[in-house]
Amino acid sequence: MRKIISFLLLMVMVVSCKKENKLQVDVSNINVDLKLARFDVDFYNSTPQTLSKTKEIYPMFFPHNVDSVWINKIQNKDERELFDETQKKYPNLSFLEMELVDLFQHVKYYNKNFQEPVVISMLTNVDYENKVLFDSGLLLISLDCYLGGKHEFYSDFPDYVKQNNRKEHIIVDVANSIINKQMPPNNERSFINKMIYEGKKMYLLDAYLPQVSDVEKIGYNPVKYNWAVESEEDIWKYFIERELLYDTDLKLNKRFLDIAPFSKFYLGEDNLSPGRIGVWIGWQIVRSFMQNNDVSLPELLQTEEDIIFKKSKYKPKR
Repeated sequence: MRKIISFLLLMVMVVSCKKENKLQVDVSNINVDLKLARFDVDFYNSTPQTLSKTKEIYPMFFPHNVDSVWINKIQNKDERELFDETQKKYPNLSFLEMELVDLFQHVKYYNKNFQEPVVISMLTNVDYENKVLFDSGLLLISLDCYLGGKHEFYSDFPDYVKQNNRKEHIIVDVANSIINKQMPPNNERSFINKMIYEGKKMYLLDAYLPQVSDVEKIGYNPVKYNWAVESEEDIWKYFIERELLYDTDLKLNKRFLDIAPFSKFYLGEDNLSPGRIGVWIGWQIVRSFMQNNDVSLPELLQTEEDIIFKKSKYKPKR
C-alpha cells in the first residue's frame, strides 16, 4: 500500500513538473540566420558624397530622390542630438542580437514556417506608438524610443508610457509585433472572450520569451504588478458581481483592455491599479487552461475563447 501511495505521489510530482516546465523547451539546435543592419548609424554618418551608397543599401527608406532633403535631415541640430544620445546608449547591439536569436529560435520551435526577418535599427523622432514594426520580412526597431524611462527626451510622456522606454523592453515589443501578425483579427464581442483573446497573446509571450519576467512582459511597474497579483480575487469578483463577463459594451475596452494609466472600476482607489487589467486576468485564465489541459500551443490558438473559459477551471488566487 505504501509503495502504491509513493508511486502515485511520484506521478503527481512528475505531472506537476511537466506542467510547470511545458514552456522550457530546447531550442539550441534550431538555426537562425540573423541579419541586423544599423540604418541609424549608416544614415547619420552619411555625407553628400556617400549618401548615394546609403540609398542603395536601404532603398525602402528613400521614397524620393531629392538629396537635399536627406542632407538637411542629417545635419539638423535636433536630429543630430537624438542620434548622439542614441549612440551613447547603443554603441553596439550585441545584447539585442543574442535576444533576437533566442526569440526567433522559440518562434521557429512552435512555427516551423516562420522565416526570421531582416532587422533594421533606426530613429523615428520618438514615435512611441510605432516603436517596433514587423511586416514583409522586415523588423524595424526605433532605438530612440528606448533611451530609459527617465531620459529628458521623454519628459512630456505619461509615466505609464515612458516606463517601458527601456532597453529591457525592446525584445518584448519585438515579440509582440510578431504575435500581432500571427494572431487572427479579434472578432470577439463579449468581455470575457476579449480578455481570453488577449490572454492568448500573453501566453504566446510566455512561450516565446520564457526567460523574461512577467512584470516585463505585461509592462507594469513592480508596484502596480503587485497590486494586480494581490487583487486578483477582488478583480474577478467585481467582474462577476457586475455581470460584465458577457457584456458587449465597447466602453469596457477603454476601461480594462486598452493601454491606460489605470483601469477604471469607478472606485476610490482606481489610480492604484494598472491599465489593461482585463488583459492580465485573461492571461491568468489561459494559463489555467494550459495547466489543466493537455493542449499544444497551436491547439490553444485554434481553440475558441468560450471553450478555453469553460475548461480552464480558473480560480483567482486569494
